Amino acid sequence: MPAESINIEVVVSPPFMENTWIVQRAGRQDCVIFDPGFTPREVIALLERRSLHPAAILLTHGHVDHIAGNAVLREEFPEIPILIGTGDAVMLTSARSNLSQMGGMPVTSPPADRLLKEGDQVDYAGLLFDVLEIPGHSPGHVVYVLRTESPCLVFGGDVLFQGSIGRSDFPGGNHRQLVTGIQQKLFALPPETMVFPGHGETTTIGEEMQTNPFCGLNS
Repeated sequence: MPAESINIEVVVSPPFMENTWIVQRAGRQDCVIFDPGFTPREVIALLERRSLHPAAILLTHGHVDHIAGNAVLREEFPEIPILIGTGDAVMLTSARSNLSQMGGMPVTSPPADRLLKEGDQVDYAGLLFDVLEIPGHSPGHVVYVLRTESPCLVFGGDVLFQGSIGRSDFPGGNHRQLVTGIQQKLFALPPETMVFPGHGETTTIGEEMQTNPFCGLNS
């Protein structure tokens, strides 16, 4: 479980059952939001119930199910910055690039306020995240690592799942890049590190190293 100093809640957005994570340091009234999906009103309602104010929208990548709530949240909180990896920035404003156009319901987002790359740090709401670039599901996919807690926490989008990994058959995808990034960067973290993925249940680095059939040590 995460340290008691960190509160984490999730809003699961249909139709892709995408996880929108809301992360708050205990004792503070600000928070960060990871990957707002198709149900931003549920996110806003949760913030109101907890009397929280969002300090930033942190995006792991630019596919539509992870950015669909950006516009509504920006309308509700006009000062909130949007951050995304450099390689996925175009997806925010291009329905073709974020894959929503092919579904017949084009979705766009306000552009990013900050573009991220490997080695950057993101510091909002008393939370300091290291940024790792792990492309392969999308060209500019990033993950956010909170190393200040015990165990470490990873907000990983569609890179590593419980027993699986992200798809690599979308435009810009690359299976080998994805697996290599997981093995070289995520598996370098302590085994007890908790992973909060873009879909499905939480897992740990150690569990996936040992059992994941796509990228584990025995795969």
